[in-house]
Amino acid sequence: MRVGVMLPMGALSAPGVPQPYSELRALAQKVESSGLDTVWVYDHLLGGGPEEAIESPWEAWTVLTGLAEATSTVRLGALVFCTAFRPPAVFARMADTLQDISGDRLILGLGAGWHQPEFDAFGIPFDHRVGRFEEATEILTRMLRDGRATFEGQYRQVTDAPVRERPGRVPPTILVAAKSPRMLALTARYADSWNLAWYGDPDDAFREANRALSEACTAAGRDPATLERTAGILVGHDIERSLPVDADRLAEAFAAWEAEGVAELVCSPNPCDAATIEVIAEARRRIG
Repeated sequence: MRVGVMLPMGALSAPGVPQPYSELRALAQKVESSGLDTVWVYDHLLGGGPEEAIESPWEAWTVLTGLAEATSTVRLGALVFCTAFRPPAVFARMADTLQDISGDRLILGLGAGWHQPEFDAFGIPFDHRVGRFEEATEILTRMLRDGRATFEGQYRQVTDAPVRERPGRVPPTILVAAKSPRMLALTARYADSWNLAWYGDPDDAFREANRALSEACTAAGRDPATLERTAGILVGHDIERSLPVDADRLAEAFAAWEAEGVAELVCSPNPCDAATIEVIAEARRRIG
């Protein structure tokens, strides 16, 4: 099982000021040197909770592009890019370019978005989010997998829009974060990988969502085993379900998630520092 770390994209070094990119780069390099598998960012334009309403995290795509040059072996992903924030055909070109820059290490996590204040602040429509997500994902996957797309939808239209042709072009892994029936159906249709977050140990809510995803795959005529499962877990947070920063306890949880058929865990640590990353890496080594 692979294990990765979510970077603190919006953690404040001073009121209203995110942690410097230099610190994010150093954390990503620590994840890599510790033998972990993936570095993750999240894609928000404003903070994700009422108490964070004025927080302005770093723009996720730019950070991920910088990390593609700052690292060489870890895979690079997002939980998740909001498809409403960028025109999908342009975003496909961006993803294809970063896939080449990174040496085919991109995990293109996609979601419909949920935090209305950031939609309102930046003038992005919040209505029909799943319908808009479906059209954007259709365009993205066609362009990245087939090389170009023509599409006439209610919200998006493209005409013979291409990505750059090059020898040996490999599309990035498409990951979708979803739990509602309609989004699970779209996951079964488009995704290589699925994520649900945030947990501590595996629980019945995750198992029920996983079962529903398998049913969505079957309904779509797809073998559920062909869709990879991943989960996000909390480490060191001050809430009941979070796991402690303890290698023994984390190794126990990692093994439990692996027994559920999960192929990768994304750890959201608090604090996200070199010491905590090393504890996560030690737990990863203990499960082999």
